[in-house]
Amino acid sequence: METFLNILIKAHSGWRWVVLILLVAALVKLFMGMRKGATYTAGDKKIGTFAMIAFHIQWTIGLVLYFFPGSKVQIVEGFMKNSMLRFYALEHIVAMTIAFILITIGHSKAKKTTEDKKKFKTQFTFYFIAFIIIMLSIPWPFRQALGGHWF
Repeated sequence: METFLNILIKAHSGWRWVVLILLVAALVKLFMGMRKGATYTAGDKKIGTFAMIAFHIQWTIGLVLYFFPGSKVQIVEGFMKNSMLRFYALEHIVAMTIAFILITIGHSKAKKTTEDKKKFKTQFTFYFIAFIIIMLSIPWPFRQALGGHWF
């Protein structure tokens, strides 16, 4: 059971790089399209879709970890006083769920919009806000109290 937990933790930690790379690529492509007044192409749709799917996979692995016995999530008496326990049990999951919802809404709204410039702007706005939330909610190694790792 502990081996499976370690595999899930490593997968969740490593997959974040795929998510971040795809989100940055999508944001750059959307920003450039928004600035140039370009046509929203199949490539624009694909990079946004791939970023959304990658984040959905990441969120699902995280949700499995959240309920997995022996994970860092421990809702025990006084967990709100411990910054690491509070982060994993409450702050991380809430922030990532908000990012999950924003990315999904942004993708859906862009798909329904007919005007190209509005597609770029709508998707960029939702993805950018989600990206900021994600970056603030990752347990980076320089946040020592959270016990984060690069991989």
